[in-house]
Amino acid sequence: FLAAADGLGSIAIDTTQLNMSVTDPTAWATAMNNLGMVPVGLAGQQLVTDSICVPGFDPSLSMMTGITPINPMIPGMGLVPPPPPTDVPVVKEIIHCKSCTLFPPNPNLPPPSTRERPPGCKTVFVGGLPENATEEIIQEVFEQCGDITAIRKSKKNFCHIRFAEEFMVDKAIYLSGYRMRLGSSTDKKDSGRLHVDFAQARDDFYEWECKQRMLAREERHRRKMEEDRLRPPSPPAIMHYSEHEAALLAEKLKDDSKFSEAITVLLTWIERGEVNRRSANQFYSMVQSANSHVRRLMNEKAAHEQEMEQAKETFKNALTGILTQFEQIVAVFNASTRQKAWDHFSKAQRKNIDIWRKHSEELRNAHSEQLMGIRREEEMEMSDDDSGDNPSKKLRVDDSALAAQAYALKEENDSLRWQLDAYRNEVELLKQEKGQLFRTEESLTKDQQLQFLQQTMQGMQQQLLSIQEELNNKKSELEQAKEEQTHTQAMLKVLQEQLKSAKELAEINGHDESQANEINVLTVALVNQDREKNSEKRSPGLKSEKEALLIGIISTFLHVHPFGANIEYLWSYMQQLDSRISANEIEMLLMRLPHMFKQEFTGVGATLEKRWKFCAFEGIKTV
Repeated sequence: FLAAADGLGSIAIDTTQLNMSVTDPTAWATAMNNLGMVPVGLAGQQLVTDSICVPGFDPSLSMMTGITPINPMIPGMGLVPPPPPTDVPVVKEIIHCKSCTLFPPNPNLPPPSTRERPPGCKTVFVGGLPENATEEIIQEVFEQCGDITAIRKSKKNFCHIRFAEEFMVDKAIYLSGYRMRLGSSTDKKDSGRLHVDFAQARDDFYEWECKQRMLAREERHRRKMEEDRLRPPSPPAIMHYSEHEAALLAEKLKDDSKFSEAITVLLTWIERGEVNRRSANQFYSMVQSANSHVRRLMNEKAAHEQEMEQAKETFKNALTGILTQFEQIVAVFNASTRQKAWDHFSKAQRKNIDIWRKHSEELRNAHSEQLMGIRREEEMEMSDDDSGDNPSKKLRVDDSALAAQAYALKEENDSLRWQLDAYRNEVELLKQEKGQLFRTEESLTKDQQLQFLQQTMQGMQQQLLSIQEELNNKKSELEQAKEEQTHTQAMLKVLQEQLKSAKELAEINGHDESQANEINVLTVALVNQDREKNSEKRSPGLKSEKEALLIGIISTFLHVHPFGANIEYLWSYMQQLDSRISANEIEMLLMRLPHMFKQEFTGVGATLEKRWKFCAFEGIKTV
């Protein structure tokens, strides 16, 4: 039956166990007819055909004789054959034993169910045994699956059987569903339907865990051996300091090929504390030898830099030649596309020429951009060198405040533009809904919303125009400040030249030092006068009567608030007088008059607040 269990089977069964002499053929045929089966199994009949038997099978070894023992759990290599094809049904046959007979189940019935196989399972549960079945009969039936190490039979009709190997359990599972009959008796106590299933035993799990731990140890050992093999070798040990070793090290320090190894030894000796009064001169000479290599290293670096520059120049020349050839190829394609030659080509040829021309132009543009990038880098390097060689730096005007204000105005302008786009989208949606719906109360409310949104949009547009005007004013102020900067630099340069020429004339004419000092004082006075004029130009006065009114109202409001007020509070008050004024406009006006209004921060942490105060009474003394 093992050959039937394995599909095409790889073992042969001892015929002395599977043959049964029929002493009463009539009684045997009657019993088979009662079960509805055809009588089979004559005396001396072999249950498994010779064509599927493996010759030389030794049941005691559970291995084929003459073959080296292999892993029996590998399909197709050991005792467990490869799984049979799913589309070929497994035909079960009658199994004859000395004390009993096993009849196969109905092939039309579904296969018997089994539980999930526990890890390392070697024990099976056998239920449905005949009541009169003894332990010897059970062993006679199941020892054909393999070596049995223990049988634990219950008083009821079931038992547990433990095999020597795991693959033997699969052969025992094959017997599930067979009807077992003791001898030729028809008594119910002598028959039963077997149910074989996997059993969970502590011994099996313990052996499986031991095997897994052994495999884990082998894997750790293998990994450790692999790591040891791949680990880089340890650096050589550094010898201890002695006068002889110091003399040898001094010679190695002078050799360029052994310098790296020798400098490591010298560093280790110094870190160990080998330097003392007695050995100080030797260490000083070795340090001096190490210093002598600095010039060599700098020369090597310069040589490598020169090689790199030559390689860059070679690459640039090669790239220029490639670009020239690309230009020639593109010129050929352009000449081919002219009507004089274009009319003589076929349609397919024209298509190919057009594709080639576009591809060549793309490659030419890419190489041209790369070459221009190399030239820009060279120009930047040359400009950096020129700026590094020039020690005198140009004077710069501190215009960070103006730049910050311009950036803030730009950010606010962008946010207002986005809000305006959102309002426009909402207006478009409302227009679409208005065209789809009838003229009802709902449509009237939408018309009101549309009018409100249009009014809001107009207000936002006015704010946007005013902010853009302020931004343009700030840009003009910034440009004016830059022009004043250049004018100041030119004046300073002219005055310095005049001062220099005046000093030379004074030395030639024999004037004393008092005249030179007078010239210096005059020069400084002229520079200060020019700076005062520039500052007067930079601080423009009030632009309109509206700004004068705003300054008067704000001054009155802040005068009655000695502790100051934040910009939101001030804007809410001004909003009652003029609804078109914005908080940003008020803040910009306050920032333009630093001697009249000052900004202070009050509070700590989350309560930090920015307030404006009126300081004209103090500022008039400092102006």
